[in-house]
Amino acid sequence: MQNYSFDEHFDKYPIAMAYVPWQHFEKMYDDLDKAYKNGTIFPELNKPFTGRRCV
Repeated sequence: MQNYSFDEHFDKYPIAMAYVPWQHFEKMYDDLDKAYKNGTIFPELNKPFTGRRCV
């Protein structure tokens, strides 16, 4: 097992590439208190954690 340090030179590692698809939001919560409790104003992004893998 190797010990890694944040002092290492990161220039020897390849740069990562990310893919983020376009998101289209059609609705917004009318009740801002509900939106605040859900952590988003968009119902499409309200994905509560259920403690298991979604299929």
